[in-house]
Amino acid sequence: MGDQTGTEAARQRPVARKIGTWGGGGLVFLIAAIIQGCTLPILGNGQPSPIGSGRYRADVWADNWFALYSGTILVGEDSVPVTTERSFNAETIFFDAEWPLTLNLVAKDSKENDTGLEYIGKTNQQPGDGGVILQVTDTRTGKVVAVTDGRTRCLVIDRAPLRPACASLKNPSVADCGATIGEEPSGWKSPNFDVTAWLKATVYSEADVGVKDGYLGIKWDRSAKLVWAGDLKLDNTILCRVPLLTSTP
Repeated sequence: MGDQTGTEAARQRPVARKIGTWGGGGLVFLIAAIIQGCTLPILGNGQPSPIGSGRYRADVWADNWFALYSGTILVGEDSVPVTTERSFNAETIFFDAEWPLTLNLVAKDSKENDTGLEYIGKTNQQPGDGGVILQVTDTRTGKVVAVTDGRTRCLVIDRAPLRPACASLKNPSVADCGATIGEEPSGWKSPNFDVTAWLKATVYSEADVGVKDGYLGIKWDRSAKLVWAGDLKLDNTILCRVPLLTSTP
């Protein structure tokens, strides 16, 4: 989780964890919160969210993994580890936040190591391919207020293999394949961080991405698009700022 500013931390109140994850301490927390009259948002993965002026529903499908932030606060992530091969589940996350939203998305494709390849040593050894789609709905109005589309700005921080022909080698190494791997820019999740220098995401078709499983269980708004950086196979980790569809909630 990114660092919280003093102002953001001051706005937070106690929150609950996802139903089904309660331990003994969680039950004590719930009782205390009810006594205090606190609002208890139910979150997609039990992570804390700020209490704000609205409640939102985020539907996300990623090949292979994602984490969603409201500003610097992690509100949900893929429940299936990124190391899981062929993970195509969707997630629905409810969170509370103040308007205007600042939606930050980390998306990762599956890779076995820094060669950028998957299924290493098997007959289908190859670079993986990514793809992600997100829509956020105001639960009060039922209005879709944010989606991934061609206006989404993304930064690639992991690209490999730079020499895709290495996939034909019996025991490919990072030296054989080549890789460019960087760190997340400091403070990039802050609403004040300028992402205008980041490239606009590329919009892909369902056939390009090869959607399946959880994707088919979500009713996607027409404005929500499958996106990734410029190369579905070589770009392994991307950071994205998701734009709003409206200036008012």
